Amino acid sequence: MLFAVAHEIIPESHRRGFEAEASIGLVLGFCLMMVLDTALA
Repeated sequence: MLFAVAHEIIPESHRRGFEAEASIGLVLGFCLMMVLDTALA
């Protein structure tokens, strides 16, 4: 689901063959955001 959202909202990140790196970065950023949200809230 995150891949589909990233692919539609940020299409520049999925051009030139960097689909996997962009998706991994999005998932890692989302996980980090969730950890910080629960740790600091």
